[in-house]
Amino acid sequence: MTEPAEPAEPDRDLPSGDDYPAMVGPGAEIRRAGAGAARAVADLGAVLAQVERGKLKCSATSQRPSEITTRMIGRALAGGDYYPDEDIASFAWPLLLLAGGLARLEGPWMRTTARGRTVLEEPRAEHLQGLWERWLLKAPIDELMRVDAIRGQRKPGVLSAPTKRRAAAAAGLARLPVGEWVAVDRLFDLARTLEPPLAVPRTPKAVWDLYVEDAERGSLGYAPEDLGEAGAWDVLEGRYLLCVAFEYAATLGLLDVAYRGPEDAREDFRGLWGTADYRYLSRYDGLLAVRRNGSGDADY
Repeated sequence: MTEPAEPAEPDRDLPSGDDYPAMVGPGAEIRRAGAGAARAVADLGAVLAQVERGKLKCSATSQRPSEITTRMIGRALAGGDYYPDEDIASFAWPLLLLAGGLARLEGPWMRTTARGRTVLEEPRAEHLQGLWERWLLKAPIDELMRVDAIRGQRKPGVLSAPTKRRAAAAAGLARLPVGEWVAVDRLFDLARTLEPPLAVPRTPKAVWDLYVEDAERGSLGYAPEDLGEAGAWDVLEGRYLLCVAFEYAATLGLLDVAYRGPEDAREDFRGLWGTADYRYLSRYDGLLAVRRNGSGDADY
């Protein structure tokens, strides 16, 4: 078995000219997948190598990676995770490997499958596309749970089917022009008009069971009145789309991203009851712009 490629050196210098998204203003971090999604390919090899060594654990019931596991993965990733104190890529990788059949759980321990050992021999960009396609259908968790400020998600019958939501989110990302930076608000505009729509609640009535802080006063059923219809979409469906784009598509090298810390990055939720002291609504609020880089376009 060949050793996995050494992680690429982090590319944190601000690019010049057309490679910097001017709409985000100065000071944004830029994370580019590189030619042939080289960064994500290196990360795939690095994380699979840790699984092969028996280093990584997930909950046997929820399948969420442990805190120690995400810390270990963060240290192994090319350039680290997006933020030093927030698990995003390092949380996504175990779930991507489990969904893609490259790893399985034996109790809490992740183990490489035969397919995973084959990929570890020579990780390639096409393996990333395969992980994306399988994650869309077989993700181990409902990723909306990662937007933990939105409560009421566990009540039966409230949420739409995750596979339908993922398909809609992927369709929204597919609307992005290849090679052009697009501000997140523009991505939201593109995704709001999808058919079938990207919808988080199972029914229009079910949105009343989702809330911030207080189930009655903070119900998201009030959001269209407080924020307008587009603003209510941005808070709920938009935050879900940010998670899919930032945590999964960008981690797999399908998107380049421009971002900063989530604190005060978006003000679109300020009209909601109970959020006056919130610095952000989700850990993904710092995502400012995305660029569809062409990796895996055949099936994207």
